[in-house]
Amino acid sequence: MIQLLLFNITNGLIIGAFYVLMALGLSLILNLSNVVNFAHGGFLVLGGYFAYTLTPYLGFWGALLIAPLLTAAIGLALERVLIRPLYGRDPLYSLLLTFGLAFMLEDGTRYLWGAQGKPVTIPAFLAQPLSYNFFFITGYRVFMVSVAVITVALLFVLLRHTRLGIRIRAGTLDLETVAALGVNIRMLRSLNFAVGIFLAGLSGVLAAGQLGLEPTMGAGLLMPSLIAIIVGGVGSLPGTLIGGLLIGVASGVTAVFVPAASEAVIYVMMAVVLLVRPRGLLGEEGMLT
Repeated sequence: MIQLLLFNITNGLIIGAFYVLMALGLSLILNLSNVVNFAHGGFLVLGGYFAYTLTPYLGFWGALLIAPLLTAAIGLALERVLIRPLYGRDPLYSLLLTFGLAFMLEDGTRYLWGAQGKPVTIPAFLAQPLSYNFFFITGYRVFMVSVAVITVALLFVLLRHTRLGIRIRAGTLDLETVAALGVNIRMLRSLNFAVGIFLAGLSGVLAAGQLGLEPTMGAGLLMPSLIAIIVGGVGSLPGTLIGGLLIGVASGVTAVFVPAASEAVIYVMMAVVLLVRPRGLLGEEGMLT
């Protein structure tokens, strides 16, 4: 029983790491641009398929570096062409646009790479378990969590100790004042959007090495990522981090005792948090209204 519990907690942490990377990207875009990016899961899938295509030429490590950058570049182009004209309008417009864009990205990947699942080859030494007793803790799983931790740390360094990050944080609080101080808010929103999509692409590459690839996999990770934002608190990146890990571990632990409720538990957690603390665990007053 203990080993089974550890196995599911480990799985929960792995899935939680995907949720965190996805949710942080979503939260960045939502906080600054007031856009609920329903196409975020599509960008995750795109990053994974880019890695699948590049791995035979660049190897796994090259694909890990290049695929998220390509995904961010495509996201930046789409933001400038499709999403930028909707800034300042009713958020419903951008929500409907990204909802349609999600289907376009899913069908596009299905058209280009086929509907069948694709494996992404990882280095052989990462596929090995670290010990005989804990066979489920492989080098790749440790690597994924390490990459997620390093990426989150670098993101917080970017936001707190660079000019771009300080402007993003200031724009989240009062974008009009930032614009009045001479900051190009169009460029700021574009760069912020690209960072958010980069996180989605990176999550897609990591998920592809663990779960394999299929055109619909992004949709399965999108809703829990949105729930992570709500549980942690809209407007709070640390809260999003905590929310992603909490729902991942909760789902893994629930799978041990009530497997059928492993997905439903995250919605129960969201309901409980909203009843007790409507702003989320670390959210600010008024962010949900």
